[in-house]
Amino acid sequence: MQKIIGITGGIGSGKSLICKIFSTMNIPVYDADSRAKSLMNNDLVLKSSIQNLLGEQAYTPAGEYNRPWVASQVFNNPDLLKQLNSIVHPRVREDSQAWVKQHSNAPFLLYEAALMKAAGDGNMFDKVIVVNAPIDLRIKRVMKRDKRSEKEIRDIIARQISDEERLKIADFVIENNDKQSVLEQVLGLYEVLQANKN
Repeated sequence: MQKIIGITGGIGSGKSLICKIFSTMNIPVYDADSRAKSLMNNDLVLKSSIQNLLGEQAYTPAGEYNRPWVASQVFNNPDLLKQLNSIVHPRVREDSQAWVKQHSNAPFLLYEAALMKAAGDGNMFDKVIVVNAPIDLRIKRVMKRDKRSEKEIRDIIARQISDEERLKIADFVIENNDKQSVLEQVLGLYEVLQANKN
């Protein structure tokens, strides 16, 4: 049975970097957030469902998903956000299951997502990796990467689950704190996961 490893971390923690390192070792990575974006832009049934829920303005005249507008609608409306997620998440799940079947020859698969539950808690993960980094370092990275203000980034971090909560679901932790070698940690974890010792 194919092993599926969830990988998560807060904004600026460096989970995408970790995934890139794994992918150079021929480990397929499913990026749930970018796949969801792609499906919301290209899957006609999903687009239609989103428009039925939110109205025509959910898409630009060019047919692109209108993320800023949608965000403004659901930001202070948890019920509407829940309804939107109940449309998008099942479609992403179907897409990821098809993707898993396409990669049945890999030693294991990585599933990257910002939100995640513990392995086996209503999901397909065998283990979960949490990428951890100090908040101040995360803020510096995102300011450099996204040209956002410190306040904007702190607001995003405040809306995400806390590092403490995230660490509770971790089977493995990669510390991306500019002190420990990320590459060494990834290589060590690769050995463990490939050898099926966990």
